[in-house]
Amino acid sequence: FALFLQSCSCCNIVFSSLEGVSLTAAKERGQLVFLEGLKSCLDLVFGEEEEQLGQPSPLQFMSTSDLKALFDFIRTSLTPADNDSWKGSVLLVDDLSILLSLGATPVAVLDFIHYCRVVVCSQLKGNIVVLVHSNEDSEDDENDLMVNSLCHHSDLILWAEGLATGFCKDVHGQIKIIRRLSLQLTAEEDRVQIYQYKIQDRNVTFFAPGLSAALL
Repeated sequence: FALFLQSCSCCNIVFSSLEGVSLTAAKERGQLVFLEGLKSCLDLVFGEEEEQLGQPSPLQFMSTSDLKALFDFIRTSLTPADNDSWKGSVLLVDDLSILLSLGATPVAVLDFIHYCRVVVCSQLKGNIVVLVHSNEDSEDDENDLMVNSLCHHSDLILWAEGLATGFCKDVHGQIKIIRRLSLQLTAEEDRVQIYQYKIQDRNVTFFAPGLSAALL
């Protein structure tokens, strides 16, 4: 779990509230490895980041624009031990757009994801889940390049956005689910589903557009 937008404690609270899952317990069982980018970035900037077992900091790209150390950290963390019974490794990155803000180039980020895909998806038969931010009115060409490339190579895209009509207390936004069937080299077109949602204290409710319980 590579965190660049949130802290480990924040994610643990969210997972515990919505899913009843303890990330701390999963980490203790060896199911989860955290890279807390927020803390590591500050430690690296102020010279408090220590090398682990002689290995360079995964975030050294902040000064070199080279994501190899970050990739090596992820590859080592996901490589199963001889007695490891856990299958189906999953790499979660929150949020990939932050890497651009920290000095990485779009090409470096896309190369990083490509090599992660080779290790996680091809070799370990797992999956990669990546969060990015994008805005149609944005003038950030580097972020747009990264987002468009990721969408082009993704099997499943979840696109969350606000309502075009503005704020509504009963409908907080909509999510577009795009299943890239065209990547399977078949004659099928991509399948698109659109739902609206409302975020509650301990749950998220999804419904078809215009079918909110408050409107019926």
